[in-house]
Amino acid sequence: MFPRSDRTTNWKQGLVALAVALLVPATLLGATAASDGLTDVSNAPGRSRPAPVVGTDNGTLRGVAAPAADQFLGIPYAEPPVRELRFAPPARPADWKGVRTADRQSPACIQFEPTGVREEQAVSEDCLYLDVHRPARAAKKARLPVMVWFHGGANTQGSGVLYGGSSMVATTDTIVVSVNYRLGALGFLAHPALSAETPEGSGNYARMDQRASLQWVQRNIAAFGGDPGNVTVYGQSAGGGAVCNLLAMPSARDLFHRAIVQSSDCMANPTSLSAGEQSGVRFAQAVGCTDPDTAVTCLRKAWPGTLVAHQGDYLGGAKTGSGLLPKSFAQALADGTWNKVPLITGNTRSENRLTAAYTGITAEGYAAEVRRLYGERADQVLKLYPLRDFKSPWDAITQLQTDASRACPSTRTTRTIAASGTVYRYEFNDPTSPTLYGFRVPGEDMSNAHSAELAYLFDFTLGERPLTAQQEKLSRQMMRYWGAFAHHGDPNIKGQPTWPRFDSAERVMQLRARGASEVITDYAADHRCDYWLT
Repeated sequence: MFPRSDRTTNWKQGLVALAVALLVPATLLGATAASDGLTDVSNAPGRSRPAPVVGTDNGTLRGVAAPAADQFLGIPYAEPPVRELRFAPPARPADWKGVRTADRQSPACIQFEPTGVREEQAVSEDCLYLDVHRPARAAKKARLPVMVWFHGGANTQGSGVLYGGSSMVATTDTIVVSVNYRLGALGFLAHPALSAETPEGSGNYARMDQRASLQWVQRNIAAFGGDPGNVTVYGQSAGGGAVCNLLAMPSARDLFHRAIVQSSDCMANPTSLSAGEQSGVRFAQAVGCTDPDTAVTCLRKAWPGTLVAHQGDYLGGAKTGSGLLPKSFAQALADGTWNKVPLITGNTRSENRLTAAYTGITAEGYAAEVRRLYGERADQVLKLYPLRDFKSPWDAITQLQTDASRACPSTRTTRTIAASGTVYRYEFNDPTSPTLYGFRVPGEDMSNAHSAELAYLFDFTLGERPLTAQQEKLSRQMMRYWGAFAHHGDPNIKGQPTWPRFDSAERVMQLRARGASEVITDYAADHRCDYWLT
């Protein structure tokens, strides 16, 4: 996701007030969930069915009997990452006695950018929880495929609580697990002193969270009717990047068996642990932790709002060259050590429309921006993207950048993976699709922007409007494709267009509304990849 200027008003001024909420434990927030932006489904329709009860290795849970699905919300998969567990690997959660009620979602993790959740969403540093959705009345021994979702948001924002899975599980006979993980500096800060006390290296706490959630699934999902031997990991944007990291993570081997990467490029250049540590020293100094001998203690006591205010002072994202991620995905793929599983990957048609950077750009401004970005190549780029082919200068610059930075790099990655693995590729292309809440650019076409597909795969709460009847049909088709892949490692389903593997013919499933989904072979040509990849 990209920051929007109209939702960042008073963001920094509100950090101190926000930080008060950040420190409140989720267990206390649950008592006032209805007024704090948490989802309360305790009175949802379908309560006439008995509330489902499941035993886990930490204790017994009582969930919610929704109309088409059972929901178990706010399940702890790790201890709250606070105090001595801030900037530390996740710890296994404590056991509880009696029956724990799992009918309210947890807060989102602390947001380091302001556009990843709605304004009323509760947030907390105590946020390592997950939601489990299963089909209604699923038998304990059903052994259903499991789909574990990692949300996007540039590793700084967003939350698993935005992604309801009830429609997906009811449509596909799968189990969906949506996960919160630490964001911003709390999830990705590297520092030499932190690495010294972390055997697998610092800078990857969020990735450790995600691995811990998969370990929780291995220990517990059978009690919900899931099959721990058939787990699909999937994610979008930064969540797709998490899936890429898991594909290269030696300790994640056997924790999952299929993968879906949405709008993310697994071959993107990573940040090394050493570079991350150097930036972490600068970050520590910026937040007032200047003494190397006490830096760890100081960082763990730092006010959350201070950490958020200095988000730009370190290198974010996962760090390679560590015990957790010794290699990047590109390196692991090249030497054959990656966690080789069947893969779906794809993009939306016009990813870079999800930006306000060029709002109001003129024809003259378009030409000037192309010349600034591409220098001596600008004339050729302007010939490839003449304004007459687009609705507006904004449409032209965002499509150009979609092709250059997303569509074509991911095509190159897919070609590389397909040489040694099984991969299916898609393009989401619904010219009527809604965009995210708060991201509308007045007067411009926002369809098919980054994140547009999310409302079609989830009971998504960050969309700008509900889907239409025609879009609901596409949603059902997409859920069935994703669900079939979770079942069999192959997305094909009876009665729908055949989705072939990606190979030298470069066949791509283009997902469209009004029953128009079809296989295309001109994806690379449509996005001018011959130019961008030379």
